[in-house]
Amino acid sequence: MKAPNARLEVAGIDSLILRLFEHIDEANMPWMLAARTRLQAAFGGALIDLVPSYTTLLLHYDLCQLDSEQARTKVAEALDGLQPADVQGGREHQLPTWYDRSVGPELQLLARRSGLSEAEVIARHSGHAYQVFALGFAPGFAFMGLVEEILAAPRLSTPRKRIAAGSVGIAERQTAAYPVVSPGGWNLIGRTPSRLFGSDIEGYSLLQPGDRVCFVPIERAEFIRLGGDDSPLEASQ
Repeated sequence: MKAPNARLEVAGIDSLILRLFEHIDEANMPWMLAARTRLQAAFGGALIDLVPSYTTLLLHYDLCQLDSEQARTKVAEALDGLQPADVQGGREHQLPTWYDRSVGPELQLLARRSGLSEAEVIARHSGHAYQVFALGFAPGFAFMGLVEEILAAPRLSTPRKRIAAGSVGIAERQTAAYPVVSPGGWNLIGRTPSRLFGSDIEGYSLLQPGDRVCFVPIERAEFIRLGGDDSPLEASQ
């Protein structure tokens, strides 16, 4: 893949958005990781935060150390001669997942929409290693992709108010596991007992951009043995 045609946009008085791509693609990740590393080095202590997404990087810098023109210059320096990173450096994760209607009420819906059986939906979803593109929405919430087009489904028209931690879902061609109890509008197909977020986890999140994730089907008994919570779909108040 050729080098991205980068575009810089103003996000605030002390923030810039570096847009590297226009469309979500797994091939974006090596460039995104390389740009993140270069920008962190270029800005150094003047960088307050750097938030990657599928196609952009949001830079928040310290106005006491840099003005807007200096920030733009540092971005240009960071991108000069940019080469894609080796994504093999990301970690590999296997998330045991109990796929079942009781914890994944849209499992049947996705089967009906796709013309597949529920077993085939499970096999398709668990048969691919997903790239972690970004973290957001909730602490430790990792946006992953890309799921097969046949499994793609729009978000629910009415989001649920509370979803149990570990719930695994699909939205468009993205997939994710909810790390904590939260609202959500993704199509739920199962639940993982894996702990995805915590103060004792390095970086607080088990999953980080550049990592790859496989969902491994397990039965309910194994789910419970691993500490999974099979309580009703919407977590109790």
